[in-house]
Amino acid sequence: MPRITLPDGSLRRYDQAPSVAEVAADIGPGLARAALAGRVDGRLVDTDFRISGDAELAIVTARDAEGLEILRHSTAHLLAQAVQELFPGAQVVIGPVIEDGFYYDFAYERGFTPQDLKRIEARMKELARADLPLSHETMARDDAVEHFRSIGERYKAEIIAGIPKDEPITLYGQGGWKDLCRGPHVPSTGRLKAFKLTGTSGAFWRGDSSNEQLRRIYGTAWADSKSLKSYLKRLEEAAKRDHRRIGADLDLFSIQEEAGGGLVFWHPKGARIRRVIEDFWRDRHQRAGYELLFTPHIALEGLWQRSGHAGFYRESMYSPVEDEGRGYQLRPMNCPFHILIYRDRLRSHRELPMRWAELGTVYRREMSGALHGLMRVRGFTQDDAHVFCAEEQIEDEILRILDLALEVFGAFGFEEFSTVLATRPEKAAGAEAIWERATRALESALKRKEMKFALDPGGGAFYGPKIDIKIRDAIGRQWQCSTVQLDFNLPERFGLEYVAADGSRRRPIMIHRALLGSLERFFGILIEHYAGRFPFWLAPVQIAALAITERQEAYARRVSGTLKKAGFRVECDLRSETIGYKIRHHTLQRVPCLLVLGDREEREGAVAVRSLEAGDLGSMPLDDFMARVTAEGLGSLQGISENQLPGGHQYRSKEADSSQRRN
Repeated sequence: MPRITLPDGSLRRYDQAPSVAEVAADIGPGLARAALAGRVDGRLVDTDFRISGDAELAIVTARDAEGLEILRHSTAHLLAQAVQELFPGAQVVIGPVIEDGFYYDFAYERGFTPQDLKRIEARMKELARADLPLSHETMARDDAVEHFRSIGERYKAEIIAGIPKDEPITLYGQGGWKDLCRGPHVPSTGRLKAFKLTGTSGAFWRGDSSNEQLRRIYGTAWADSKSLKSYLKRLEEAAKRDHRRIGADLDLFSIQEEAGGGLVFWHPKGARIRRVIEDFWRDRHQRAGYELLFTPHIALEGLWQRSGHAGFYRESMYSPVEDEGRGYQLRPMNCPFHILIYRDRLRSHRELPMRWAELGTVYRREMSGALHGLMRVRGFTQDDAHVFCAEEQIEDEILRILDLALEVFGAFGFEEFSTVLATRPEKAAGAEAIWERATRALESALKRKEMKFALDPGGGAFYGPKIDIKIRDAIGRQWQCSTVQLDFNLPERFGLEYVAADGSRRRPIMIHRALLGSLERFFGILIEHYAGRFPFWLAPVQIAALAITERQEAYARRVSGTLKKAGFRVECDLRSETIGYKIRHHTLQRVPCLLVLGDREEREGAVAVRSLEAGDLGSMPLDDFMARVTAEGLGSLQGISENQLPGGHQYRSKEADSSQRRN
């Protein structure tokens, strides 16, 4: 007589082994209709799974993250079935769930067109309306290989052949169509009501460009049509904010294919923003007690072998370059260099903690198909830092890092974030006991900080567990930026020591830490977060001085010169264009503040101010304008309530706050 314990602690008894679906129906018809799967003693199972003994059961619906993932995975199967019905000869390869959706790779003679996607989506809807029940069966590995070979699915056969022989092979089917899958899946295709195919791309078999090219179709699926429409609206907004388009429109950066894809060229305006970001970063780190370092871009192969990168990170490293019979490697990380500086002499416990930071450029071998504007590149600058400390100092140092991360994100306009604690991966260096100590230390620091966090089992770096912080942008997307990684292993590999208070030699703990992640990617995130309308302190051009006619050219130059001497980034527009054209041009360039200069302004030593956000703000003496902006930034002019200005001044504008309340 199985006893089923539900999440609310209630107990249900059954004479025979009930299925998950039967328990859901017993609880209520609404839950029975919503049930997609079950979690039995922590394991996800299909709704037809029978519970033969005492167990804890939670019914999984589309409201649960796991349920939404199951729904998306089942929709990927629906896509694969529709493609194979409409395009005979297409082989299915892999179809995983990804953030906000799914994709499926196919081996087919040509790519899929937008018209093809319409046909496929229409067929998917027909299959969903047919409410086909999903069934599953288990096969021996060799039988499964033979099955897929017999129906011309060589990629599936190859995947299965790589699975250990004693591991069961599960196939899921619907309407006579079958696919390899671990499951679980929705009970029937009728549960799939809100989905959309979103695009296509190329891919390579096993991610290797030397292998065959596959055809990838992307899609998204949601619990209901309202959620789907909301997501599609976010996609439209994301397309408008695409950093590649805005970067070109504002002349911020480029990727020059002649030099090699994935390498960023910072144009003058983009370089101005980068300089502001770097100056802010250095200032905050020096205030937080960090010393700044500069280290080389290459090192001998042996250094990377000793650090473990050559073994654990080889696929992301470029091939060595030989010189005088020795191989030099472009650095994929900065940490071994900081370790060498630490090891340069014996350290005392009085020097700990040692906090070292570097804006260090690194190089990663990325497949060309994976490159994406500033978000995925081959050469980038990490805002890297390493803290060497005693074990008893770990929690305090992690708390300091978390405080600094939140301060920095707040300054850039990111107030919402989520936190993940990632634990030991399958390929890891060091003993399990060391990993457990490191993980406990990170968890304890998060709890002391009262930060909610999710667990990511197996998501740690090869040398230690880590905390990842994901920021949320203006349209609700999450971006993983900050990471804090605790490392007991590299100090062991390099024999790092310090002299303790009792004169003994002890091993320091190493904390790897990045806040922004990489300057290139963070810049891309900023562009999309602000849609190119940067706050005053970040804008590449903060103020544009616009002469109405040739008569005001000299005055426009004087105004620009005065503002530049005060530290503002100013453009002086003396073109023989109408003032309306000039205003429109600089508005499209997202310049926060325009100063319109005519005869009256010149006579009175004044400027007519136009704000990008607030519009025409009237005329005021130049000295008053400078005093107002220097004291408050453009808070009262732009509706921005808090910001950072040249010289490091912080301000909060009461007028901006009241303006926001009125709006």
